[in-house]
Amino acid sequence: MVNRRRLLIAVAATAAIAAAGMPPSGRAAERGPVVVELFTSQGCSSCPGADRFLAELAGRGDVVALSFHVDYWNYMGWADPFSRPDYSTRQRHYKKAMGLRYVYTPQMVVDGRSEAIGTERATVERLIREAAEKPNLPIALAVDGMTVTVDLPGGIGPHDATVWLAVFDRLHRTEVGRGENSGKALVNAHVVRALTAIGEWNGSAARLTYTTDAMTHDRGCAVIVQSKGQGPILGSAMVRPPMS
Repeated sequence: MVNRRRLLIAVAATAAIAAAGMPPSGRAAERGPVVVELFTSQGCSSCPGADRFLAELAGRGDVVALSFHVDYWNYMGWADPFSRPDYSTRQRHYKKAMGLRYVYTPQMVVDGRSEAIGTERATVERLIREAAEKPNLPIALAVDGMTVTVDLPGGIGPHDATVWLAVFDRLHRTEVGRGENSGKALVNAHVVRALTAIGEWNGSAARLTYTTDAMTHDRGCAVIVQSKGQGPILGSAMVRPPMS
């Protein structure tokens, strides 16, 4: 049996992203997954419905679903145990990049290009379909213990992109004792526990190797190649956590 943690995931995709200035390659290829980021909080009474929707998306093969827990609702009586200030910062960067007036929860950002209220399923599904029509980068991702190896393509033209590594837990169930969701048992899927910029991609072929103690045997990870300034996501790949 193949060792799951050593599995090499190759995401085949066309080598053109018209919106990002990539020239067409003339080759048909399968598109990689669409990245859906949910900005949520256990202290937000509007979030559980979006959390359930994100859990459904996490089971799909065409989506990299990630749950980022923000910290700006922690003052309301319940400190979300998975919240981090840098996740709130990531959401604020999207606010700036997309020209939004404010940040809010629950918000879903699709491929770094568009956003919607996380409970508006029809809208989010439409944005996923629209994103899936855009080709993306072929990325190879391998995990061996705590070491992640990412292979990026070359010959696609100049680019200025950040390579992010998100390490996440498969599922958490939390009994909330205070705040707006007091007394509720909340279920959160694909909860991001660490988000790190592990390198840059300029359009040339590259191999990135990164070792982190956040990458434990029971966690999954996703690599995201994103235009600088937290712009459109150019490609992604994921290794799922094992089923418990």
